[in-house]
Amino acid sequence: MPLKLDPHDLENISSGTLSHYATRAEDFFKGTKDHDVSQNIDALLRHIEAPPPFSILDFGCGPGRDLKVFSKMGHLATGLDGCGKFAEMARSYSGCEVLNQDFLNLDLPQACFDGIFANASLFHVPMQEIPRVLKTLHASLKHRGVLFSSNPRGRNEEGWKNGRYGSYHDLEAWRCLMNDAGFQELEHYYRPANLPREQQPWLASVWRKLS
Repeated sequence: MPLKLDPHDLENISSGTLSHYATRAEDFFKGTKDHDVSQNIDALLRHIEAPPPFSILDFGCGPGRDLKVFSKMGHLATGLDGCGKFAEMARSYSGCEVLNQDFLNLDLPQACFDGIFANASLFHVPMQEIPRVLKTLHASLKHRGVLFSSNPRGRNEEGWKNGRYGSYHDLEAWRCLMNDAGFQELEHYYRPANLPREQQPWLASVWRKLS
């Protein structure tokens, strides 16, 4: 069951998590800029039905690694991150527009994006707030748009870990949340690839907006 969090709790969760990233922004970039997430990028792009170039929102873009990849592929990429330092770094690194928005206070255009790439980002949304956030993302997608998510999996628990707040869903719980928000599952897989399941902490999934 989701924890019952009041506005003060939610503000502390956002500010604490964003502060953690802000104080480690340069080290985070150095430690993740060479990560290969091409499997995830391909999973999003191959399901988009619109003609390219695609309009893509990199939700939780961090310092801009994947944002730059989408842009170099010729797509119209927009980043979004709640950490002001990351947003600044991503603009400089990718040359793309980057929105500096807290995940719990989103202000997105309606029916704007062909695809949303939420790689290692949505797990920072507390469980009680995820239905609202997913509906906001759903509304920002064009008809039959596609959302990709990759989150560290768990047993439907949430809380602080290493200075960051996270929610850790299993596949069935994540399916319920996505279905309730108006999405249809296209595929799912576990990462890193080609390892035993107990060595695959990441659940990746791809979803289509139905209406």
